[in-house]
Amino acid sequence: MLANFLIGLREGLEAALVVSILVAYLVKTQRRHLLPRIWLGVALAVGVSVAITLGLGLQSRQFTFKTQELIGGALSIVAVCFVTWMVFWMAGAARTIGTQLRGSLDEAAEGHRWSLALIAFLAVGREGLETALILWTSTRAAIGRDLTPTAEQTAEPLLAGLAGILTAVVIGYLIYRGAITINLTKFFTWTGAFLILVAAGVLAYGVHDLQEADFLPGLNNLAFDVSDVIDPNSWYGTLLKGIFNFSPASTKLEVAVWATYVVVVGLLFFRSVRRRTAAVRPPAPATASH
Repeated sequence: MLANFLIGLREGLEAALVVSILVAYLVKTQRRHLLPRIWLGVALAVGVSVAITLGLGLQSRQFTFKTQELIGGALSIVAVCFVTWMVFWMAGAARTIGTQLRGSLDEAAEGHRWSLALIAFLAVGREGLETALILWTSTRAAIGRDLTPTAEQTAEPLLAGLAGILTAVVIGYLIYRGAITINLTKFFTWTGAFLILVAAGVLAYGVHDLQEADFLPGLNNLAFDVSDVIDPNSWYGTLLKGIFNFSPASTKLEVAVWATYVVVVGLLFFRSVRRRTAAVRPPAPATASH
């Protein structure tokens, strides 16, 4: 459940930061009368995100097993694309997101009355859509491929994600009030590195879904089977499954996809981190020549 909590925390904090920037700027520029439009956009985004999450869960039960696996595998890949883009975008935009949002607010305040609501809806809705897809995929992984999971199996992953979102809301409010300060660059860097491993597990799980649906070959071509060493029902097996989607019996294609994603995306991510660090590092003082 730690992965779901972290996903909820990170996505929720991104949304909370966006909302706090929008609200703080309107308050400071004496435009409080525009705040209801921001809250309208936020409410619509939250409502749509919840509807998508519930819709995915309810609709998936109407399909056959292979159709479920095909849709689940496809949405897992979409979720990984969202996570990958989010990791790189947020790490790079952490320093400039406030300036960008304030510029958008100034333009919207002078334009159509619904423009401010649209800004809030798009900013929060993007995070909500990502969260819905990722939590749905993680929930499927946590409960396994049982077509009739118990209410407890379904609720635990979602509650972990909700706990992360609520924690993020509290942190965002404290940041807005000036009660705490967080090094956002470091936060998004470290959580980004962790989410690369989470996304790799989601991608591998999605590949297995597509193999179950006969869309991809190699279902019976196992790379390893350590089920006799790592019991999937043990606490450590559950932990590995919940955080990294680790399967004691993985196909060669799953392993190849997991390793390729971690190596390629990990190298690109840490190279971009080093470049940003070098860009903001103050130049060394010049030495006087004699």
